[in-house]
Amino acid sequence: MARHKKEQHHYRKIGPGAKRMGRNDSLTGRSKNSFRAAKSMPENLVSDAPSNYAELAPRGPEGVKNTVVGLLRPKGKGGEVIPGASFREADFGPVSIYSKDLNGAPFGMTVVCEILNPYAHKGQFRGKIVEVLGDYGNSNVRMTEVIRRYGLKQDFPDEVKAEIEPVGISLTDEEVDREISRGRRDLRDLLTITIDGEDAKDLDDAITLERLSNGNWHLYVHIADVSNYVREGTALDEEAFTRGTSVYLADRVLPMLPAKLSNGICSLNPNAARFTMTCEMEIDDDGKTIRSDIYESVIVSDRRMSYNECYRILTEPDDGDLNEYGPIVNMLTEMKVLAEILKRMRERRGAINFEFPETKVILDDEGNTTDVMAYPINFCHGIIESFMIAANECVAETFNKLQYPFVYRVHDDPDPIKIAGFNMVARHLGIPGRIPSEAKPIDIANFMANAYDNPRRELLEELLLRSMAKAVYDSINFGHFGLASKFYCHFTSPIRRYPDLYIHRVIKSYLKGEDKKSHFGGKVGVVAVHSSDMERNAAEAERASVQVKVCEYMNERIGEVFEGRISGIIPSGMFVRLPNTIEGFVPFRTLPEHYTFDERRYCAQSSRRIFNIGDDVKVEAVNVDMEYDRIDFEIVS
Repeated sequence: MARHKKEQHHYRKIGPGAKRMGRNDSLTGRSKNSFRAAKSMPENLVSDAPSNYAELAPRGPEGVKNTVVGLLRPKGKGGEVIPGASFREADFGPVSIYSKDLNGAPFGMTVVCEILNPYAHKGQFRGKIVEVLGDYGNSNVRMTEVIRRYGLKQDFPDEVKAEIEPVGISLTDEEVDREISRGRRDLRDLLTITIDGEDAKDLDDAITLERLSNGNWHLYVHIADVSNYVREGTALDEEAFTRGTSVYLADRVLPMLPAKLSNGICSLNPNAARFTMTCEMEIDDDGKTIRSDIYESVIVSDRRMSYNECYRILTEPDDGDLNEYGPIVNMLTEMKVLAEILKRMRERRGAINFEFPETKVILDDEGNTTDVMAYPINFCHGIIESFMIAANECVAETFNKLQYPFVYRVHDDPDPIKIAGFNMVARHLGIPGRIPSEAKPIDIANFMANAYDNPRRELLEELLLRSMAKAVYDSINFGHFGLASKFYCHFTSPIRRYPDLYIHRVIKSYLKGEDKKSHFGGKVGVVAVHSSDMERNAAEAERASVQVKVCEYMNERIGEVFEGRISGIIPSGMFVRLPNTIEGFVPFRTLPEHYTFDERRYCAQSSRRIFNIGDDVKVEAVNVDMEYDRIDFEIVS
């Protein structure tokens, strides 16, 4: 299933038509599609996980609490539930089930288990079976397990369905005229396009670009006006807040909004009038926004473009392009130039540009994994990303200076202790220089420039990422370290992220002169905290869903030999990543010599050999443990 989207170093979604949300604003400290979690990194670069389940907050939009999902096995006169892989991160352990609490559930099935003594210690938990999900080996059951494990919602409540029933599938001329008479600006005559992945359905942003007579750039970023349909105090708004974000699993999308909105009236489909929020900017040749305006608008997208389509036009134009695309060809050329200007501007101020491979899982009609690969991207993704960053910064700066209640996207400075640990590893690997303990973004950017041609660069970046804070939402603006930005927010994806939707509501209220500063002031903090929680939960669920499909894929390839690269080391073994992004584990006990893990230098060595991250190795797939979502490799001499 394809996936990909634009945007502000915020890429991270797996699934059909998904949109990326976290490359640098990713600076979320997450590993890509890996079962290893934080324990694969030196302990001085990560934080400790909670030691027992009672310390964990309720999970996901459903608020799952005192519940685990896992495999039911016989034990004595009763049974035990072996929780799914993600529960083990909390060191939960097996849950004993008395015979009276089996409730007729057959062994060997995936079940939902309620914990009867949630404050017990590990090894003493008891539970009862409340639901049987199905055969443990069934692919759909395993994905359902992920959904239940992370408290995700699959359907919308009846009251939400009732509320959206009157919403039309398109805007009428009367609706458009009425809104224009109320002050919404009519931009339907502007040349406007959307650029997305081929199978994206929720098109939430469109672009217009013109060159001004003074040589500056006139950029319009049009964003779907979702707040026009999702009104405060409605069941629809409450459901969107509860979900917080769309979740892009490996085989399906669990949207924040019903499809009638997300794929319909809110989606900026071509040749159809759509209500939007526009951030209009004048940008000079240094990439500085010298004038801006934010307002309600109505647009018509002239064409739905794809990243690959734009890339082909810009790199391999043919004689028929002008006939096919007309003035869009020239606008694409100008977009590429402006995007490069904006990128250079961000590099000058020290924005950190990590490039990590994302996993693309290819499924057949039955949901079986037919291939796994690194998600292909090209510079056209970067074009849209640059424009989204510009709009997000512009909006955040505007409302920060107004001292108006707002939801910001913030990223704190890195921990000096973790930076020191990273410096030690980098020095061991021969990377010149060091990052100061009180690092600024430009310090990190300059340091990584020293490793530009180093084959270990990608893994060093991942290690560095883990030494940095996570980007989160906050009602207080303290800047975005990774983007080297003083002001940042999420404005550009209201179809799939609640913070974007909420600040649209704030913006519109301010534009209309409503006196609601105290009203929003009491709510933005709650929105920020809950949205951060739901984003983190969604990312974990997405990663777990991909690992399910990756394990299914590798289970059919036991005995095959692959070229790989060491991507992580812990005291018990090494992680090896294949070119297609799949990772497996090589236990040291399978090697012919005794290896010792050196945490300070982040390497493993025996009397004759040393293993470092980034070393190329040849491995054989020897086992796939579907219960633990784990792939085991062995080194091939």
